Amino acid sequence: MMKKVIAVAGFAVLLMSASGCWAGKDDDNRRMYDLNQEKELLMSQVLADLKKNRIVLVGEHHSNRQHHRAQLAVIRALKEAGLRVAVGLEMFRNESQTALDQWISGGIDEQRFEKIYYDNWNFPWQAYRKIFEYARNHRIPLIGLNVPREITRQVSRNGFKSLSPQQKGKISEVSCIVDQEYMNYIRKAFGGHGHDQLNFIYFCEAQLVWDSAMAVYTLDFLKKNPDSMVVILSG
Repeated sequence: MMKKVIAVAGFAVLLMSASGCWAGKDDDNRRMYDLNQEKELLMSQVLADLKKNRIVLVGEHHSNRQHHRAQLAVIRALKEAGLRVAVGLEMFRNESQTALDQWISGGIDEQRFEKIYYDNWNFPWQAYRKIFEYARNHRIPLIGLNVPREITRQVSRNGFKSLSPQQKGKISEVSCIVDQEYMNYIRKAFGGHGHDQLNFIYFCEAQLVWDSAMAVYTLDFLKKNPDSMVVILSG
């Protein structure tokens, strides 16, 4: 059975030390909020618990660079602790996995990779660049966790049942049945994305397809790499 998942909420991480440096020793002094204990702790205090888990979620607001610095701090701390770390990326479609592998192996330069990045994601490359550079320099596998955009587009317009068995792949049946807190979150996202012309239930299903795919691709990687852990970057 999969060990418990620890969620590190990006918005709850206080990032910069007084010096503003990014040496490993400074990462130990960065603070984060432990959702289980409901209190603020130093990275050095949280690290022992993080190491026990195979999946660590590090949230983000996509445009907040402080959150991406928090993500890098967690990845760095786990890597320097001697763990076999991989990074799961909400912002990359799984069909771009070959390009991610080429980036890590050094088979593709930054200029070309940046174009692939923008084909997958529309937030500034510079916000994520240090994470990708660190992964490349330390040969940390990157995993594309997203589905093709035509899949989510189709579901948001016509519902999950409109997908063919081939399109569904390993994703089990999806329906908009969630707890009230997550339902409120989806409704807020629905309004924030300006989707007034779409069916809310279909929009909800599209979000759940996205979430389900990230879980499927993460577990697939862990089955193939039983000695690894995955840090998922998602917002």
